Amino acid sequence: MAEKIIYVNSTKEFDDLLKKEKFVLVDFWATWCTPCRMIAPVIEKLSEQYAEKITVAKVDVDQNQELSIRYGIQSIPTVILFKDGKIAAKEIGVKPLNSFTSMLDTHIAS
Repeated sequence: MAEKIIYVNSTKEFDDLLKKEKFVLVDFWATWCTPCRMIAPVIEKLSEQYAEKITVAKVDVDQNQELSIRYGIQSIPTVILFKDGKIAAKEIGVKPLNSFTSMLDTHIAS
């Protein structure tokens, strides 16, 4: 698993990542989004805390509109956990670290 956050730059790169990794936590964000900047340290902490279990990726919705449309992203930040390439869980908005750790622990254990 990756020990750092992967910045996805294309739909193909995103699709390849979902095929390659069992668990991928994806933060859909934008540079102008204040709530996205607020959640960034939480996403970084998750990438460290779960480095051996999940891959963490960030998708800029302005640069990857096709992915935003595909996954129905209407509000950012939206964080989606993919398990075996399928959506396992989704959180929208700024949430505390424990909200994400609960989500991850539930799905990684199952």
